[in-house]
This record gives sequence, structure tokens and C-alpha cells, in this order.
Amino acid sequence: MRSDVMKVGVEKGPHRSLWYATGLSKKDLDKPIIGIANSFNEIVPGHVELNKIANAVKRGVYQAGGTPVEFNTIAVDDGIAMNHLGMRYSLVSRETIADSVEIMAQAHPFDGLVLVSNCDKITPGMLMAAARLNIPAILITGGPMLAGYDRGTMVGLDVMFERIAPAKTGELSVDAFEESCAAACPGPGSCSGMFTANSMNCVSEALGIALPGNGTIPAVFADRVRLAVMAGIQIMELVKNDIKARDILTREAFLNAIALDMAFGGSTNTSLHIPAIAHEAGVKITLQDFNEVSERTPHLCNMAPAGPYHMEDLDRVGGVSSILNTIAQANLINTKTITVTGKTLGENIKEAPLGDSDVLRSLENPYHKTGGLCCLYGNLAPDGSVVKEAAVLPEMLQHSGPARIFESEQDAVNAILAKKIKEGDVVVIRYEGPKGGPGMPEMLTPTSVVKGMGMAAKVALITDGRFSGATSGASIGHISPEAMEGGPIGLLQEGDIIEIDIPKRSINVKLTDDELKRRRDAWKKPEPKIKTGVIARYAKSVSSAASGAVFMD
Repeated sequence: MRSDVMKVGVEKGPHRSLWYATGLSKKDLDKPIIGIANSFNEIVPGHVELNKIANAVKRGVYQAGGTPVEFNTIAVDDGIAMNHLGMRYSLVSRETIADSVEIMAQAHPFDGLVLVSNCDKITPGMLMAAARLNIPAILITGGPMLAGYDRGTMVGLDVMFERIAPAKTGELSVDAFEESCAAACPGPGSCSGMFTANSMNCVSEALGIALPGNGTIPAVFADRVRLAVMAGIQIMELVKNDIKARDILTREAFLNAIALDMAFGGSTNTSLHIPAIAHEAGVKITLQDFNEVSERTPHLCNMAPAGPYHMEDLDRVGGVSSILNTIAQANLINTKTITVTGKTLGENIKEAPLGDSDVLRSLENPYHKTGGLCCLYGNLAPDGSVVKEAAVLPEMLQHSGPARIFESEQDAVNAILAKKIKEGDVVVIRYEGPKGGPGMPEMLTPTSVVKGMGMAAKVALITDGRFSGATSGASIGHISPEAMEGGPIGLLQEGDIIEIDIPKRSINVKLTDDELKRRRDAWKKPEPKIKTGVIARYAKSVSSAASGAVFMD
């Protein structure tokens, strides 16, 4: 066993003394040691009940003859961190989580690892660690939140951001706004739409690193606890059969994950996280892979924020397994990839019902013929950019308008609320990329304010930062290279004409190559916004968003 190096032999007697001090017995140490990485805290709604999940996992490990040992990681709540300095720390936390899991699993060589996660950066961070460690590992998440109801209308967190504008203008009363604040998030779980957390938790099923049901069983259902027990049992099977993370996380598995992402219309942030996990697994996944998969994969689910349906609706019609089985009928995924069940992906999904409703449509009746996400290229984004095409109104799929330049998110929000943005404008928020942010902050407020003011069919937004998984509209993020690296977005001037053509996958500024070169020669790199601490260290090490914003080797 891998753990023998810290517990077997005379020379490891002192090590056993320390294990005995924790309450473990000789019999406990004779069994496989399973690390339980628990990201519980009392801040994130998706994590407040993860101790219940971790305890259920431990029950499963005990039942299957192992010894579980629990440790913790950090977890940032993106919604609470939104639109202030805290959001610069969110993406940074992904690397810290990956590093902390790696450190714990190498310092105390576990035989297997169960990753107990739920929300935006925690799930990808833990999966990055699993790929890096390459030991038997399984992910179990806390499950999605139920949707809220506000005066009979189903609502989620995305709706709350959209109501900021009418609340600011007085169109919505203070009391009504506060009532909706209390209604939107009715209990524990990852936010109820197909935002980043739920996108990644569903993607983990297609990757094969989580059990079927992981992405959609609601947090408050007893089935979620039973799934956690099964994860504890199954990690012991992975250890017994020596099935390691990289046996599961193959290129074919990543392409399956992207196909699922396209079918359910997930968060643009998956284009950061999937390549980052693949990087740790030694697999190269690019934005071009996203485009190629998108071209052949239909969009079958109209989930919030783009549509009316929430995670509980998808769970009722068969969840991720049903989406995968539906697209498998058109040979859009590789069904022979291995999974943590010990079976192939095809074996896992073969009994799942096929799409035949508005929650999950059939192949013959998709919402769109191509996938929910796509990547745009052009002289404004030579290395690529990302948009949730499924959430863009038809009249905004092609748009040309003058650039309105903002050097910060708050300046842009203030201008929108002050009605300084006019029909046809392209709002440009720059110096918010991985290096320039620093930390590539996620921006839900400006996109939601645009929607809340009734301008979603009139205004486009672009940034070298990120938009939230809860974002809808013509919001194009991850513009690469970013402004801080001298990318074209940093060369834009007020009034430059931006041309966006989503069907043709292009985004350009109407300038000649000579003019861009002249501006580039005159460009001077600005001083970093933050010069000390973890953010400053991050900015020095992080790669482009086009390659997943990973640390450069």
C-alpha cells in the first residue's frame, strides 16, 4: 500500500506513535488509509453541510474496510466576493486548493483520496490535485440548491443580480427587493442554475471521476447522502483495483466533458477549468477543442440563467446520465472511457431515459443545432475569447458598435446605471485578466445591470476578465492576450468600432494592422494594481486565460 511508507516497519514506529495519538489503533493502520479532503466552511451555502457529506463518505470507507482521515481546504463564495476586492482572490483560490490537497496527500501518502467539494473554484482545484497526484480518487459534491420562489415565481441568484438596477431606480421597492433577497436562495447547496459550480459538478460525471447523480441530486435530498456513502465504498474498489486518476482523466474523457458542457449550455468558466485539469493530467485541451466539439454537439437544455429550468428539473428527467445517453445516440461521446464505478461511461448511462421534454430535448428538437458555448477569434482576440452563445439573444449574435472603455468593473457599472451607455455600444472592461486583475475577477454585476435595465438586446460587453456562470447576454470574456500582456484589448480607444459575429466565431476591431502596430509601439505596461501578497505572486506566475490560467512551469 502507498501508505506503508508512513506506518510499516521498526523505523516507522515514531510515525505510528503519532497516528495512535489521533485515536487510531493498530488495526486501523493495517487498513488502507483514505484521505477525505473536506472543503466545509460556514460561509458558502454549497459548503455549509459538507460535514454531513464527509461523514457519510467515512461511513462508506469503514463499510468497505478502509480507514478514513479527514482534512480541510479553503472555499471562497463567488457571490459574496463579487464586485469588490474579494473577487480577485477567487480564481487564485483554485491553485491554493490544488496545492493544499497535493501537500496533504504527499506529506501523508494516502492510499486513496475522496474529494468533498461543491462550488466554483473548489471542484476544479480538487480535480487538478487528483490529476497531479495520480492516485485513486473520487469526487463527491454537496449537490445543488433548490430554486427559490418569490411571490409564486421561481427565482435564483441570477435574478437577484438582475434586480439591482430596478431597485436602484426605484422601479422595485426596498421591501419587495429585500423579500426577493430572502427568497432566492432557500437553503444549502450550489446555486440552483447551470452556473459554474453545477457545470463543473455535472462535467465531473462525464469525466468519469464522480458517480452518476453527482451533478444534479439536490443538496437536501437523502439520495445525496446515500451517494456520498457509495463514494466512500467505491474509493476502496479503486484502491483495490489500482485505478488511478489519470487512468480516468484521458483526452477522450475531457472531450466527453466538453460535449456534455455544450449540450447543457454551461458556464464560460468551464473553458478555464477543463483545460487546467487536463494540464495537470498531462493532456492538452485548447479553446479550439471547445469550438470543434460545439460545432457537432446540439444544445439540448435551456437552463438558468439562459432559460427557465433549474437543477432540480434536470434531476427529475434523468440528470447528466440522460443528457449523455441522448448525445451518445449520435455518437457524440466516447462511451468506452473508464469511470470510478469500475464500468465504462456507456455502461453507466445505458439505462438512462432519453431526452423528450423541454427540460432535456431530443436530438431531433434541440434548442440550438450547435453547443451552448463557443470561442471567438480575430484581431481583438488573437488567442481566443469565450461566450455563452445559448444565452445570447438572436438579435445580438451579430453586433457592431463603438467601444466604451472602462478600466474597472465599478466604473462600467456606474456608467450603465447613470444611463451613459447607449444603444449599440460595446462596453469594454479591461486590465481585469489573470495578470491585470490580478486574479481575473468574475463580473456578474455589469451583465445583470444591463439586463435589468432592459438593454440586453442593445448592448454588448467584452472583457479580458471573466463573466459569471450566471451571466447571460452578449457578454464575451477571456479576451486573450489580456491587456496587461499588451493584448489588442489594451490598445482600444473610445469610439473604436468593435465587430462581433458569433455565428462566424469572430471578434474584431475595425483598425488596420498598421494602426494596431502604432498603438502597440506606444503602449506602456501599467503598474500592477496589487504589489504584495498572494495576488502579486499569482500575477507573476499565471498563464493566459486561453490556456486555463494555470501556473507556468
